[in-house]
Amino acid sequence: MKLNELRPKEGSKTKKRKRVGRGNGSGVGKTSGRGQDGQKSRSGGGVRPGFEGGQMPLFRRMPKRGFTNIFAKKYIILNIDDLNRFDDDTVITPELLIKEGIINSRKDVDGIKILGNGNLNKKLTVKAHKFSKTATEKIEAAGGKVEVI
Repeated sequence: MKLNELRPKEGSKTKKRKRVGRGNGSGVGKTSGRGQDGQKSRSGGGVRPGFEGGQMPLFRRMPKRGFTNIFAKKYIILNIDDLNRFDDDTVITPELLIKEGIINSRKDVDGIKILGNGNLNKKLTVKAHKFSKTATEKIEAAGGKVEVI
């Protein structure tokens, strides 16, 4: 199969593109569907996104609130009931979680935080960047170990 042999599926609905400016008989001749005059009829014409005709735009009417901390750490959050799928005595690392498809590897994240939502029925060794107090208690109560990376 070659690129020039690609065709839409037989019986599918395909629409021919509108060829404008090809004579009055085509229905879109002369002004090419742009109307008579005005900013939108010109080449390169039109207004930028968010322009409201000179009225104060919505994004400038809204009050400014708070700030964004550029030094804030971002963590992938995981609850301990998500760890029940592993067998007993498994060492859970970020690499294992990525391999199993529980989390996906992202460059903009600083680590993994384990939260204590749910119950843990397995004895696991969990290696992560952060743990909540309840997660630590539940993992150790199940006979597992917590290791901060």
